[in-house]
Amino acid sequence: MTDALDASLRLVRAQTALVKRFDAALGGLHGVSLADFTMLLRLGQAPGDRMRRVDLAEALGLTASGVTRGLAPLERIGLVTREANARDARVAYAALTDTGRERLAEMLATAERVAADVFAPPAWGTEDVASLSAALTRLGGTGLDGRGTTPSA
Repeated sequence: MTDALDASLRLVRAQTALVKRFDAALGGLHGVSLADFTMLLRLGQAPGDRMRRVDLAEALGLTASGVTRGLAPLERIGLVTREANARDARVAYAALTDTGRERLAEMLATAERVAADVFAPPAWGTEDVASLSAALTRLGGTGLDGRGTTPSA
């Protein structure tokens, strides 16, 4: 097996393990998955806590129908609402509700704890995390800001 294939398979397995860990914590405490959290987080970072659904799909690397399927349960539990564009009925926005903003803050604290646990010393040093982040950016990964950069410490 080539080193590149081995590294790729390790990355896929690590991603699966991370998703399970975040899903367990977010699901157990807040009733949402990591996918739900990332959708809410992206909305929370948008101006006015809202985005056109097509822009949300692009930001998350999903299809428009994937975003619609992902938003439906979040709408049902009152975290997100659908807003129409007054000027163009074809355009729909997804927006955080007041409850969605409050719950997102709680979810963010949980996600921070999980991430801190995953990258806890002594197994991981600050430079290790920064190097991993840089390598993942080279592979097309995006950070908290939705771009290929990491927030400064």
